[in-house]
Amino acid sequence: MMHFDLLVEDKSGKKSLDILLPRIIGTEHTYKVIAYKGVGRIPRNMKNPEDASKRILLENLPKLLRGYGKTYAGYGKYKAAVIVVCDLDKKCLRAFKKELIKIHDACVPKPLARFCFAIEEGEAWFLGDINAIEKAYPDYDGKIISSYVNDSICDTWELLADAIYPGGARKLKEMGWQTIGAEKSIWAEKIAPHMSLDKNKSPSFCYFRNKLTELL
Repeated sequence: MMHFDLLVEDKSGKKSLDILLPRIIGTEHTYKVIAYKGVGRIPRNMKNPEDASKRILLENLPKLLRGYGKTYAGYGKYKAAVIVVCDLDKKCLRAFKKELIKIHDACVPKPLARFCFAIEEGEAWFLGDINAIEKAYPDYDGKIISSYVNDSICDTWELLADAIYPGGARKLKEMGWQTIGAEKSIWAEKIAPHMSLDKNKSPSFCYFRNKLTELL
């Protein structure tokens, strides 16, 4: 038996993983998905966030990983891992991952940890499974999605919005970020249940899935 703590940058990511995790790891293992209020930046001093109450993922990450290291050390033979999942956005994958590994290496003791990224954004994992989108949104615009290259840097959520939301990304942006966040959560609730774990064409989703199964 194994336990997973998953740290994600927003509520829509949590909704997706709460649906997908039991299917990936099975019911004999346990997990907890914790959503933050944005990804933020890694703090310069690598010690403590400027304002922990803001619940920004990367700003809290050094403290979080140190805490998990100490907690897991007390588990004895019980195995546990922390999985950090965030959007890559426009960052350089190699450089960003190197920064995260540096934080992990500074922990004493180190928790068992993996860093996974949605490239460019979490919606890339949905776009890796067109059949799931079609089941959730039968009237989706296939022409828009047909131009998508998996895990490309192309304003991913906007592309998905243009394909499935009346008025597209432009309409959502007019209504503000709170509406965008709420709509992304709806997409997660509708699309994730239909996703195929084995046939998804998003390389970043497959990497995430494989890291979990490797740990098991």
